[in-house]
Amino acid sequence: MPSYIEPRVLKGFRDFLPPAEIVRRSLTEKIEAGFRSFGFVPIDTPALEYADILLGKGGGETEKQIYRFTDNGGRDVALRFDLTVPFARFTALHALELTFPFKRYHIGKVWRGENTQRGRYREFTQCDFDIIGSDSAAADFEILLLIRSTLRNLGIDITIHVNHRGIFNRFLNHIGQSNNSCEILRAVDKLSKVGKDETLTSLSELAGEAHAQKILEFIGAKGSFNEVLNKITELAGGACPESERLSVINQYMRDICVNEAADTSIDPFVLDPSITRGLDYYTGVVFETFLNDMPDIGSICSGGRYDNLAGLYSKNNSISGVGSSIGLDRLLAALEALDKLPSSGSCKAAIACIDAEKSGQYQVLADKLRQKGIQCEVFVDACGEKNLVKQFQFAEKKGLKWVIIPDENPLSGTVTLRDLAARKNIDLSIGELIDFCGKAIP
Repeated sequence: MPSYIEPRVLKGFRDFLPPAEIVRRSLTEKIEAGFRSFGFVPIDTPALEYADILLGKGGGETEKQIYRFTDNGGRDVALRFDLTVPFARFTALHALELTFPFKRYHIGKVWRGENTQRGRYREFTQCDFDIIGSDSAAADFEILLLIRSTLRNLGIDITIHVNHRGIFNRFLNHIGQSNNSCEILRAVDKLSKVGKDETLTSLSELAGEAHAQKILEFIGAKGSFNEVLNKITELAGGACPESERLSVINQYMRDICVNEAADTSIDPFVLDPSITRGLDYYTGVVFETFLNDMPDIGSICSGGRYDNLAGLYSKNNSISGVGSSIGLDRLLAALEALDKLPSSGSCKAAIACIDAEKSGQYQVLADKLRQKGIQCEVFVDACGEKNLVKQFQFAEKKGLKWVIIPDENPLSGTVTLRDLAARKNIDLSIGELIDFCGKAIP
């Protein structure tokens, strides 16, 4: 029997070393700032829920992927597979404490036992944002606009594909296939993954070849937003509340894009009837967001309207909602491939430890820099002046740019600022140091 336990990590799970975690946190902070700029507020929910809460309307593929077990108290529990269903439970439980419409965001880990691939893991982070308590087209549009604003602020070029589940359901009813709607929706949802031929085969098995061809005609409609809308409205049997909802959202898109670009473009929005979203709880507008420079990585932000999801957990709580989720890990994988990861935002300067007895004074000096918004750490080991080279080497390994070397009087004397890359020293007073660092160190 080995005298130690071999350190290992489950497949689909990961450790994050400081360089990677710093980038993840930096990206998360940028995303969170985007959410807050629209007036959204944060919440949190437990990672572990009662299984019946999570499976209330997930069904199908969800039940196969969920991490479910019996705990020590004999309770049937499961790890959350997304942040939307726990939010519905949260809303029903705290309805009397919330003010509607309620705009929330939630950034947290979720777990799914699915096949791993690039940007897809079994433990991953989602960045959710929702408006609940409003059934308006304005709420649908604000979520779409927040997607656009947040991702564009990250410096990436995107296209947001929009559709309405209600029109697709009307179309299926129009051709007599409403009984197979759930299976057809899931087959269509896999179109981008498996291709047209395999999708046709799956649809033919579900609805017959003739109906399968009609479904492909519906989801394959191309053209401008209005051209596609007119086509799918006709195939679904004519004008309906769902097509009117898309028409109103299209006008909102034109309003904001015309104001910005002085033309009639609604970039980056397109109407794509092949977007259905596989989860059963979506009932209205649905959307998926793709990177124009890397469409093969799949959707990096998706969601839709889920009318009455909270009603699953309350007899008297029929609350409409609309929201979306950014897959942080997939987004990070894409940004890394495109060489567009945000800067680490970590410390660029450190104060060398010349005399351990003066560590308190070194911290006071560091605090003067921090109060001016300059990140600075203090080395805690007293290597002695003769070992400054070791401290320089240590700083370079940590990715630092500058080392501040105090003299006998750390708070009133002069300091030497070491430029590690240039291998040069600059002698400065404390005031000059603060002024220099404020300009030279981001």
